[in-house]
Amino acid sequence: MKYRELIEKMTLEEKASLMSGKDFWQTQEIERLGINSMFLADGPHGIRKQAVAADHLGLNVGIPATCFPTAATVANSWNDELGERVGEYLGEEAISQKVNVLLGPGVNMKRNPLCGRNFQYFSEDPYLAGKMAAGYIRGIQSQGISACVKHFCVNNQEERRMAIDTIVDERTLREIYLTAFEIAIKEGRTKTIMSSYNKLNGTYTNENIHLMKDILRGEWNYKGCVITDWGGSNDRISGLIAGNELEMPTTAGETNEEIIQAIKGGKIKEEVLDQCVDRLLELIFTTEEVYKRPHIEFDVDKHHRVAQKVAEESIVLLKNDENILPLKYGKKVAVIGEFAKNARYQGAGSSIVNPTILDHTMDCFNESGIVSIGYEPGFERYGKKNKKKIEKACELARKADVILLYIGLDEVTEADGLDRQSMSIPENQIDLLNALYTVNSNIIAILSCGSAVEMPWINKAKAVLHGYLGGQAGSRAILRILSGDVNPSGKLAETYPIRYEDTPSFYNFPGKEVSVEYREGIYIGYRYYDTADVNVLFPFGYGLSYTTFEYSDIHVSRYGATFKLKNSGSVAGMEIAQLYIGCKSKEIFRPKKELKGFTKIFINAGETKTVSIPFDDKTFRYFNVKTNKWEVEESEYEIMIGASSADIRLKDTIFIEGTGAPLPYDKETLPSYYLGKTNNVSIDEFERLIGRKVPVSKWDKSKPLGYNDTIAQCQYAKGIFARFSYYMIVFAYWFLRKIGKRSTANIIMMSIYHMPFRGVARVTGGVINMPMLDGILMMVNGQFFKGLVHLLKERSKKLNMEKNK
Repeated sequence: MKYRELIEKMTLEEKASLMSGKDFWQTQEIERLGINSMFLADGPHGIRKQAVAADHLGLNVGIPATCFPTAATVANSWNDELGERVGEYLGEEAISQKVNVLLGPGVNMKRNPLCGRNFQYFSEDPYLAGKMAAGYIRGIQSQGISACVKHFCVNNQEERRMAIDTIVDERTLREIYLTAFEIAIKEGRTKTIMSSYNKLNGTYTNENIHLMKDILRGEWNYKGCVITDWGGSNDRISGLIAGNELEMPTTAGETNEEIIQAIKGGKIKEEVLDQCVDRLLELIFTTEEVYKRPHIEFDVDKHHRVAQKVAEESIVLLKNDENILPLKYGKKVAVIGEFAKNARYQGAGSSIVNPTILDHTMDCFNESGIVSIGYEPGFERYGKKNKKKIEKACELARKADVILLYIGLDEVTEADGLDRQSMSIPENQIDLLNALYTVNSNIIAILSCGSAVEMPWINKAKAVLHGYLGGQAGSRAILRILSGDVNPSGKLAETYPIRYEDTPSFYNFPGKEVSVEYREGIYIGYRYYDTADVNVLFPFGYGLSYTTFEYSDIHVSRYGATFKLKNSGSVAGMEIAQLYIGCKSKEIFRPKKELKGFTKIFINAGETKTVSIPFDDKTFRYFNVKTNKWEVEESEYEIMIGASSADIRLKDTIFIEGTGAPLPYDKETLPSYYLGKTNNVSIDEFERLIGRKVPVSKWDKSKPLGYNDTIAQCQYAKGIFARFSYYMIVFAYWFLRKIGKRSTANIIMMSIYHMPFRGVARVTGGVINMPMLDGILMMVNGQFFKGLVHLLKERSKKLNMEKNK
């Protein structure tokens, strides 16, 4: 241990105190030994350090910080160097606000397009997500502080995220859900990881020995710290044994005492605690070095310009019929859509950033060169229908050559803690589009949202430009694309299905009660659509440009692929070339193609460049469940270079020698997986894949409710008090939505409805402790008066203890 001498000077109580927070965002300090507290802050796309009382829901305004485009947006740039630059600026701003640990980036896979937090995640592909995350981490940590990769792992739904049990086979876990974390750790060298709320195959992730010790500490040789998500600790001792250093937020000393008693009682050895303390001290001491230097404020204008550059490179042109874009000089433009005036530029929940500057479309027209003849909102932001607004918009549209129609999803639809209800954009926006089409068919739709949406209306738009959530400078960036000042170069980091029912996880998302089964296995995103031959609206890796590119002369060696790329159009531009591999053997089921490399190249008009994309240790590997390790199958492999997963321009083959591992599967017993048609796998076949029976996915309504049951389950409680409380919560949610208070209604779902009872103690910072919670559970389970007496008695005991301190 690096800090053995210092640790030997600590009392058991002091060591235990370091294992949980001092308050909502700070860690404990030990002044007599010169150990200072750290500050942790949300920051996937901008620093959220709250100016007043801290919370985790984004209720209180943060100190102004640059709001960069979200991860889902920047992933469309396919530029890990750009991600590293974003990280550097995030790190600078973190230092200006005296933050030690920045809680991001998030690298969970986009298993399903309805996950409410997809705007915070990079991609459906682990290789792309891992490379982008590694760039962010290098940038953040180059400033001397720590990044914190999250949420480790298989946290792919928001509903019941604190209690859901994710059932997934080992190969899928390794190849799809852990690879991005592996790249983030090995290439980004992140100093901290945040464990997720959920269970993995029956055990909470931060207590999961296989995940935390065998894989993270063992195989990946991770030396950094593991931090719980806020309120995400279940059994503190089990978490400590698994190597979870820091529980956040504070529990007012309750779990520290559990650690002390566990050591005194011989349940765990003190050496286990010492090792956790040692790793935490390394994080504290290395991230406070930067604060010994003179304090420097960041350059607000410079950071705003960088945010604009990032947005420009991340915007995706999805459709451009008749080359309506870029806009021709002198065209009269009608600007329609609520999002034009009040930009939709970031997600909601724990990542809300208070921007230093905020560009709105209507304020940026003068410098764009685009001639606007006026603006109409056209629709109510939160879905309410309004015929008068549509009529006014149509009046304006009649006078214009072209309509710029700003549509998308609102802030309360995409939020931390809630999943989306559908893939549609609000009906009132579609009504507007249909009405406008009858008076002027030159419609350019500008989308603002953080995830995939259905587009049954797309034939009524001549162009579709997807800005995603472009941060505080996103509106200006979009105008620069529309005007032609910038040539679009973004490509989709996720597939857009034609309809939600086409998605591979359609029948198994979200888990509504005890568990969620990942029956689709390794076939998520394009891996499924390409293998099962399902048509999509826009494929993974797709994006248009104002120029064209020609691919030629592929040469494949054991080191990688080399080819020529020519800008065959009339304007300079950037192209994202993608390398996919496909195994020709049919002995082990595999996707038709998998992304194994990419590069983004700037090429002047008429210029040709030679491009190389190297192979690496992940190019040909697969995880063998019989040998329990990564293997290479001996086979011919097709090497594909494409402009998207569906637009392969060059092909070649190479023979790769294998590692000689035994075949992991009986082909006859897994027909769906060998065909790749896994959107509706039977439970029997899924059990053959995972090699065991799956747990019952429904609640046992006959059992009393316990710590890990949720408030939502009070609808089945024995206690009248609990059932009444449940219906009051449901009514409050309905009523608040009815009167237009949708953000407040969402908070009820996020912070109450899906909260496990243990979370009440873990998130309240010690206001309610576990003995008090026992009293609440007695009341819930039908022993109202006994529970009330117990609750009051324990509260009195707690208050007396606090007085005597």
